[in-house]
Amino acid sequence: MLPQYERLVDGAASDTGPGGYAGSGTGGGVGSLRRSKFRVRFGRLAVATVMLPVAGFLFCVIWSLLYNFEQANATHCLVYNFLPSLSAAIGNYQPQRFVWQFSVLFHAPFRYAIAFLYKNHHLTLLSRKHRKEWAYLACILNIIELSSLVGLSLWTSSNNYEIHKICFSAFVICSIIYMYLVVLINRLTRTEELLTLAERKSLRYKRRLLLVNVASIMFAVYFFVRHNNHCEPGIYSLFALSEYVFVYSNIGFHMTAYWDFINAHVYFHWRTGIHFSAV
Repeated sequence: MLPQYERLVDGAASDTGPGGYAGSGTGGGVGSLRRSKFRVRFGRLAVATVMLPVAGFLFCVIWSLLYNFEQANATHCLVYNFLPSLSAAIGNYQPQRFVWQFSVLFHAPFRYAIAFLYKNHHLTLLSRKHRKEWAYLACILNIIELSSLVGLSLWTSSNNYEIHKICFSAFVICSIIYMYLVVLINRLTRTEELLTLAERKSLRYKRRLLLVNVASIMFAVYFFVRHNNHCEPGIYSLFALSEYVFVYSNIGFHMTAYWDFINAHVYFHWRTGIHFSAV
């Protein structure tokens, strides 16, 4: 169910962008948006945005296996491993580092805009429950999660381990709490029978991906501790595989925005900037 604040209104519209958060400017309204220089479905832009980290991370892993296998899989235990860790794959070698940083930095602005779009969406859902602070908390967690992703991508484990470790920890903690809070908001404010097919699909995938995400990080912790304590061959690669599942389940969770705003459009205009609309 798309929030009403997203809809275009007839007549002389307000100068501010929807929700007052993205691309507000002069000359807004129906006429301005209809005459926008560029208009694209939100879903198409969401898919293109998500494909950047998906493809970027896959490239980093494959390239590391092909050209940096020995170095990327080396650990202090000096035992055989067949998959590089997340940090080794994206940050220790070139061109992997450049590809990953490009994919993250290029998709980040749209992700920040979606965070504020979701804030207004959740405010609408929570308006009758008198728990609007949950919407603001979810937005803050989403922004910290994305900022931490940018941070751990720019400060890699090889050039600044302490900052990378802090950013990675913040990314994991904030992403899990955010995902759980979003599922809780939807569970609290929505009735299954009143949802559209797209909304049901979005909520179903959110729940499943949250479970996969939490399970993957628990497995990652287990394999990491086991590797450090026993130095068994292949265990660190299972830790790396758990990291991969964590990353892709996180991306998949954010991809459910495709169904949450399935009818939305994004308008680009050189004067008024970027606008989200439900029509």
